Amino acid sequence: MNREILRLAIPNIISNVTIPLLGLVDIALMGHLDSAVFIGAVSLGTVIFNFIYWGFSFLRMGTSGFTAQAYGEKNEGESFHILSRAMLISTLISVVIIVLQFPIEWISFKLINGSEEVESLAREYFRIRIWAAPATLGLYVLNGWFLGMQNAKFPMITSIAANVFNIGLSFFFVKSLHMNSAGVALGTVLAQYLGVVVGLIFLFKSYRHLTIHWNWQSVINPANLKSFFKVNTDIFIRTFCVIFVFTFFTSKSAGINDHILAVNSILIQFLLFFAFFIDGFAYAGEAISGRFVGEKNRSQFLKLTRLLFYWGSILALAFGIFYLFANRIILSVLTNQQNIIETALNFKLWVVITPIVSFASFIWDGVYIGSTASKEMRNSMIGASMLVFLPSYFLLQPIIGNHALWLAMMLFMLSRGVIQTFLFPRIISRNF
Repeated sequence: MNREILRLAIPNIISNVTIPLLGLVDIALMGHLDSAVFIGAVSLGTVIFNFIYWGFSFLRMGTSGFTAQAYGEKNEGESFHILSRAMLISTLISVVIIVLQFPIEWISFKLINGSEEVESLAREYFRIRIWAAPATLGLYVLNGWFLGMQNAKFPMITSIAANVFNIGLSFFFVKSLHMNSAGVALGTVLAQYLGVVVGLIFLFKSYRHLTIHWNWQSVINPANLKSFFKVNTDIFIRTFCVIFVFTFFTSKSAGINDHILAVNSILIQFLLFFAFFIDGFAYAGEAISGRFVGEKNRSQFLKLTRLLFYWGSILALAFGIFYLFANRIILSVLTNQQNIIETALNFKLWVVITPIVSFASFIWDGVYIGSTASKEMRNSMIGASMLVFLPSYFLLQPIIGNHALWLAMMLFMLSRGVIQTFLFPRIISRNF
């Protein structure tokens, strides 16, 4: 079982690491310019696209869970129909996003606070990056489907390719063409489409034989569509809560001043970097748990869950120690502005404990997605965000200022894992 976990987890970790590295490169590129406003602009622009793209990340999660269960049932036809269904929906959503880009922009900047200069640059970033929507959502579907088919190699290569393209293009546009935050946006757009090309090549090279099962009536079968939308609606609400928390965090940071916005934008990269590592094991959990649910193999499902927590706890401890001793070095890589570094060091405690308090929530997400336990995922996230995160912030902010944002974030991550632990017996009784 450990070998199976690592077979899927390690390629996912490798591909996931390129994602925070991309964010780190974007922040570092802006952090080495002559003003903190460029960091703020990319941060605010990214928050908006977190709303847009993370909101539709159910296209990856739902596709992965359903596909893994079809794989466990040895139903090749339904596996390919799930891919077709998800691609159809992602295409329709992308068209809607592009058509509604102007009202989306207007609403976004009404909700997010920032200085006039930061907002102007963030709008420019938005108007470029919005055109990546079809490619970004298409990649969600492809990578989720590959993972559900127990194939972590193709998502790894596709993600690495897209993010290497992105880093290279961003460097070129910023350093050679002096495009600042707009260059980062353009690099992202072009790289996403190149990533889709790589994914489609893998799809047609290795899974073309599945097309013999393809049937349009099965793709749009009302019962299957209803099930797909029910699960993905729950995942959408769950993901919206995550986006809300991170957007609230960034917005309140911007509301303090540009300096704290830059500091918190840099420090949150520590959380994101750990998240993409631990998500490697969560993704392995999606694929394998979904397969065991399809096979109705209760004992292996429980064994998998125990081992996932074993690997997660080791990783969390390692990251906590690493952050404790290397925080100044990492900050120096992200920015050469000493005033930002010195302020950030005042909040290093939160960075150090982040992996310890958050790892369980990531591991549970993987198990729940593979089990298509969307209702429980939704309820745990609503509870953690609305009943823990918000009250914690509003009660403590007048007393401890910016520390309240970080304490609320830690309590949010911790409570997610605790609630999901209590709900787990329901998953067992329903699926086995």
